[in-house]
Amino acid sequence: MCIFAPMPEQIYQPFTTFNFSNRNCFLTGQALSTEEEKIQVFPQWLMDRYKLKDQPFKLLDESMATYKDLKIPCATDVNAAFLEPLENEIAAAFATGYEAVKNLDGLKLFQWAGKLLYGIIFNEIQSGIKQQHAQGGEFNISQSLIHKFSNLHLMLQSLNLPLIFEGFKPYSIFLFKMDNNIEEFYYRDEVNTLTFSLRINDFGLVICLQDNGANRAYHKEILDKIGDEVLHPIQFEEFSGRVFYSAYLFNRLPEYHILPVGDDIYLEAMPLRGMSSKPLFDDWMGKTYGQVLESFWKNWGFLLFEIIKNPEKPMSFLFNPDGSLINGSTLELSR
Repeated sequence: MCIFAPMPEQIYQPFTTFNFSNRNCFLTGQALSTEEEKIQVFPQWLMDRYKLKDQPFKLLDESMATYKDLKIPCATDVNAAFLEPLENEIAAAFATGYEAVKNLDGLKLFQWAGKLLYGIIFNEIQSGIKQQHAQGGEFNISQSLIHKFSNLHLMLQSLNLPLIFEGFKPYSIFLFKMDNNIEEFYYRDEVNTLTFSLRINDFGLVICLQDNGANRAYHKEILDKIGDEVLHPIQFEEFSGRVFYSAYLFNRLPEYHILPVGDDIYLEAMPLRGMSSKPLFDDWMGKTYGQVLESFWKNWGFLLFEIIKNPEKPMSFLFNPDGSLINGSTLELSR
């Protein structure tokens, strides 16, 4: 992160001291009165609606938790003032469906998804620290991940600080109207690329949390073809696979200037092209993309050799061979 001004005192930077204890609020760093002062990572309304509380959740170290086990330390006043109002607004929109979600401010979706994904990262780090200490070692994490995670945490403080994104959006958001089985809950994340997808009710949502809109630009041609069409779940999973793969191919680490101006804090994005002349994304490889699709299409049982029979043109349920969009209602596949 590039900073050309002294860091405003109120910005909390847990990655400089590597403070992931339960004694400080995850968002502000303020001391908590008890280690039990916590909030759920997956909000209560979401767990209640989809009966997630006791469902298994696998952490990166292969250990298993349940959705209700995932919590983060949060000051009661911070939760009441900043997180609960956001949660209530998101919950109401998600319950209503696609049109209400479409009308949400993109920044609020980013903050909501960012808090959820950061909460998972916080739990992963805590778990990793405990595991390494038990083995008598030091917990290590790559500098590039620290860079991404600390920038995400900085941006989450737009919830509680007068933090203004100066002329840019740090995220790519993709929202689709879906023909879902509305009783089902599909969630997926990739913490290394800070990418998130959710498919519930009558919509599907994919968010890249730290790309300054690069993935949205990368997939513009496909998005234009899809437009406002209603997607079958397998079509959404195909698009999600494309985004998760392109987020992996994205080869820049966005950097930002922090500029305090009066009471406000402006965040300015450095140009992604920077000093490098190479493209923002590495080369798309059909076979690797096919492996991603195999994982995303697990529910329908398609195998890699079927998907990449023609590696130059992997199987698609979004587009016909001539490039036209397939009408999702014509697909005779389970939802």
